Amino acid sequence: MPTPAASHRFPRLAVAVAALALALTACGGTATTPGSSAPTAAAVPDRLEPLPAPQPALPVTVPSADGAQVTITSADRIVPLSGSLNEIVHTLGLGKQVVARDITATFEQAAQLPVVTRGHDVSAESVLSLRPTLVVAETTSGPAEAIQQIRDAGIPLLVIAPAKGLDDVPKRIDAVAAALGVKDAGTQLNQRTADRIATVRKDIPAASGKKPRVAFLYLRGTASVYLLGGSDSGAASLLEAAGAVDTGKDSGLGKDFTPITSEALAAAAPDAILVMSKGLESVGGIDGLVKIPGVAQTPAGMDRRVVTVDDGVLLNYGPRTDQVLSSLVTQLYNKGA
Repeated sequence: MPTPAASHRFPRLAVAVAALALALTACGGTATTPGSSAPTAAAVPDRLEPLPAPQPALPVTVPSADGAQVTITSADRIVPLSGSLNEIVHTLGLGKQVVARDITATFEQAAQLPVVTRGHDVSAESVLSLRPTLVVAETTSGPAEAIQQIRDAGIPLLVIAPAKGLDDVPKRIDAVAAALGVKDAGTQLNQRTADRIATVRKDIPAASGKKPRVAFLYLRGTASVYLLGGSDSGAASLLEAAGAVDTGKDSGLGKDFTPITSEALAAAAPDAILVMSKGLESVGGIDGLVKIPGVAQTPAGMDRRVVTVDDGVLLNYGPRTDQVLSSLVTQLYNKGA
């Protein structure tokens, strides 16, 4: 059974599956309540808020997540190989030096950049044709042959560890900022991000009973992929920060994702279901979702209570994590509905 794919979190076996449904826009979402299909959370423009452009202090030598030491002498032509990393580089104020993107970089500032992936597979030839001075990759970037080809060409290539939760936000920003020689900008961006996340968390309603139970489902109806998120899916940290319980983690599902079964959903008994927006679209919306075996029998299915966040930002754990968290809180608690 293939597993979900996103450039920063999901295993590579089903990367092509995600490519079938990636045509992303904003990081807002919608939730439905009993008897209603009207959205209760407004979409947020898919646009970044960059810091003022800093002056890189280079050269630097930094550790790579694959064990290498990488020396970077120029940040003039940067190729980030994931949407999450591209977002960080742009938000640090160095967007003008970014010369390419992969298909998961969906924000407005990256729209006109050439794509250097086929599906989610990196094209070494496309990357090298742009004469990059630095390539920044995830541990899941590949295929391995393409990554090695870029390195063999003498291009500095830095690998960044994957994001698994909120604690990884400052680590990833610091790692990218250090590589670009803009540590002060990294410190500033981390402070801004932390402040915004803290502001969202202050707005979460105080628990007046049991916490809402939320199941994270990964759906690609075009490829018949229907998976239930476990403790390693990447969603648990966000849901817990929003005052909710990740039912996959709570049920003891130790893997990232497992095939959806009626039994697993019954055991999870979610009050709400979290899905990526294109995943929900791929199964025909709410009406198609409740036809997946077991969904209609859950409290969430019976109430048609579904929370959506766009694929391109949900698990990025970067400068816009506060927006993702705010969308979750708004939808879960019907704030402003």
